[in-house]
Amino acid sequence: MLTVPDDLLARAAATATGADTTGRLGADVMEGVRAAGFARHFVPAEWGGTAGGFGELVNASATLAGSCTSAAWCATLFAAHGRLAAYLPAPGCQDVWGSSPDVLIAASVVPPQGVATPQPGGWRLDGTWRYASGIEWAGWVLLAAWTGESEHRVFAVPAAEVTVEATWDALGLRGTGSHSVVVRGVCVPAHRTFTLDDLSRPSSPSAARCHSVPYPLVASLLFAAPVWGAARSAVQEAATGEPPDPGSAPERALGAAAARMETAALLIRQASARADDSGAGPSASGLNRLTVPFAAQLCREAVDALWTAAGTRGVAGGALQRRWRDVLTAVRHPMLDPEAGAAAWVRAQHVTRHRSR
Repeated sequence: MLTVPDDLLARAAATATGADTTGRLGADVMEGVRAAGFARHFVPAEWGGTAGGFGELVNASATLAGSCTSAAWCATLFAAHGRLAAYLPAPGCQDVWGSSPDVLIAASVVPPQGVATPQPGGWRLDGTWRYASGIEWAGWVLLAAWTGESEHRVFAVPAAEVTVEATWDALGLRGTGSHSVVVRGVCVPAHRTFTLDDLSRPSSPSAARCHSVPYPLVASLLFAAPVWGAARSAVQEAATGEPPDPGSAPERALGAAAARMETAALLIRQASARADDSGAGPSASGLNRLTVPFAAQLCREAVDALWTAAGTRGVAGGALQRRWRDVLTAVRHPMLDPEAGAAAWVRAQHVTRHRSR
């Protein structure tokens, strides 16, 4: 079971303001994330990993986000990228996890960027990839590019072979260090690559559940987990703090925010159950793509209502303002776009009806 130790929660909370100011999470927090088991959570058992569940990760991520959203964002993505790397051929898995299943893996997978040129035994990579969260702490990075065969292909590259450009200067999630990665003439052997289409089917005939579900079923869920945790903590702190005046705007805002968070929690838990236990067809994927971005938007609305009602206290800094900025930034991720999610659900209905005929 993936849990977040109290000492990691305390360290993340104590350094959250500093990470927001400097744009960098502390080494002790990143080591705590590694020790807690985030990196190994989806690593296949044969490589020493946990091959764990999605609900476990969502709950752990939300718990950590209560202390520091940036730490939870990176921790969740380190886990998610381990799941993606499990689709590498066995020699590629050996390269990545031969020494330890706890290696931190960053990624820039969607959209594909850079250029992949085929060469004997593999590929040559050139280009710049944006938004590689946690790249400063990673041992490996997954980079995606279109190939000459018009494939969306993912390549595993040692972090030592890339250059990091400090380009991340965002409104929120500042501590994630989601900088750009520059690659010039790096050769990637064929055993360290797979296609995005590979993520739509099991990684092997005997694959664990976490390596059998299609990418669209779970991608939005993992990005939403830190959003849920940050917003939930904002509401909890407002509810347990000094009571607002009866009938005041802060009281109304808190009540409305609490209702939104109750709804968001139901949707996220249902989506987690579908990821872990239900069928993995178009219907389940479409439903998660529909409901999870909607839940993330409810989180945004809840935090925004609290921040607005706080008046000058909201703009003066503090934990509420930081969470507000973090949530507003996180929900701009394409996987949390509610319109795109709704369109994916509509397409899934047509696919399901067609198959049932």
